Amino acid sequence: MLSVNLLPGADSAASAIQAEKVRMEVISQNIANANTTSTPQGGPYQRQVVRFETVMKNQFDAANAVQEVQVAGIEADGRPNRLLYQPGHPDADPETGMVKFPNVSIHEEMADLISSSRATEANLAIIRTARQMAMQTLAIGKGN
Repeated sequence: MLSVNLLPGADSAASAIQAEKVRMEVISQNIANANTTSTPQGGPYQRQVVRFETVMKNQFDAANAVQEVQVAGIEADGRPNRLLYQPGHPDADPETGMVKFPNVSIHEEMADLISSSRATEANLAIIRTARQMAMQTLAIGKGN
């Protein structure tokens, strides 16, 4: 029996939406910790970034092979911390008065958040279009 996927792009788009959801959560954490100078691990908060990967699902079934997007990992951004002169700050270096702040730029995080939001919207449009195409295909099959 032949199995046909009536929503060919929907699986890929749905996995991309899930991955973007994780990205948005990480961006939110970065924004929330933009001024955290002391963490339980010691030192300032380290900006986190999401790394995506593409995975081929059902690769041995050519009719239903689908590429999906998955989160490959969440990693610390290796850029250096910002140093600000604030001698009265509790985390200031006693000799120099410099405080290490996280390597988080609110402007960059907001740009990333907008990018993630646009990617989510695009993937939702793919799902809507695939659904419309499937409905039209079923209508043709009914003889309407």
